[in-house]
Amino acid sequence: MDPSHVALIQEAVNAYSDMLIRIAYQRTGSMADAEDIVQETFIRFLKAPPFSDEEHKKAWFIRVAINLCNDFNKSFWRKNILPLSETIPAEEPADNGLFDQLRRLPGRYRDTLYLYYYEGYNIPEIARLLDAKENSVSSWLNRGRKKLKMLVGDEEYQYESN
Repeated sequence: MDPSHVALIQEAVNAYSDMLIRIAYQRTGSMADAEDIVQETFIRFLKAPPFSDEEHKKAWFIRVAINLCNDFNKSFWRKNILPLSETIPAEEPADNGLFDQLRRLPGRYRDTLYLYYYEGYNIPEIARLLDAKENSVSSWLNRGRKKLKMLVGDEEYQYESN
């Protein structure tokens, strides 16, 4: 492989891997599956045409990761697996805060809130990334906030009552 090509790939991994892991983890709920999806995203990057600018490249990475997560969640294997027994500990990241609550939301709310708050995209940009209308994204953002507030409120109530 050409050294300049290796440098380009390393630059992309450094710039986008953390973001992609967060996206994939919040959509799959499993760090191992998230890592596989991120790896597949970078494999597809090797075959991707040149990008017009960095923002286009970032949007491409997000869209590909979301699409791979959607495919993964619809797969036969995903629908037909059994969870590990509770006696076998599975290591997951210690993100028991707001990000963990975000994972409990339905996909469109979760994606919209994540892209808005964690990645800093505005409503028109999110609409382009998710291939949706701006009004829909705005509704998902408002409804997602309300649902997240209810989830966080429920958790606070549970912790206080114990």
